[in-house]
Amino acid sequence: MLPLMEDRFILYGSFTSSSTYKPMLFLALARLPFSFRTVNLKTGAQRSPDYLAINRYGQVPALRHRGLTLVQSNVILDYLARVTGRFEPETEQERWQAREWLSWEADAITNVARVRHFSRFRAVEPSVMAHFRPLAEAALGFLDRALEGRQWIVGEACSIADIGCWGRMVFMAEAGLEIAAWPALEAWSRRLKALPGFALPYDLIPKKDQEIVPA
Repeated sequence: MLPLMEDRFILYGSFTSSSTYKPMLFLALARLPFSFRTVNLKTGAQRSPDYLAINRYGQVPALRHRGLTLVQSNVILDYLARVTGRFEPETEQERWQAREWLSWEADAITNVARVRHFSRFRAVEPSVMAHFRPLAEAALGFLDRALEGRQWIVGEACSIADIGCWGRMVFMAEAGLEIAAWPALEAWSRRLKALPGFALPYDLIPKKDQEIVPA
């Protein structure tokens, strides 16, 4: 049964964006219907007056729900977990730890996205890549060690910590970073991919506006 229109999630984003992928993966794994509104980054749609009225930063994603507008992917993950009760760890301590991981991801794993951006979308001086690539590798190494002997980052089930970290590093191969170099990460990625509703970004995120209704 579809929610009332005022209760329907409306997600604005781009199919090339790991930031868009994070909340979209949450919604897909949670098997929730939502409306997707594409923001064409190549044409500069993120800087249009209409979109800036939604997201002051001129970035994707943005989420509208119940009269609220939220931006920044990890804030959106936090909100989705709170309002749906999905992908929240069981204890209060673990719920705060999941959000700590989201904060860490925004500082550390985001270097993977930077290296991918410099590899695919924007050529930079070799010295710039030489600065950010070791930071990306260090972040992946830290997460790999944290996952040794664990199924999930926090608690005993997939949480927003997993969705947030995976969603940011999903394009790592496009950055020339092969996940096989980090065995615990690779095993964790297989567990994520086995979850019902999982899909990779280019399979999950539409290139055009679309109403998403899980099968």
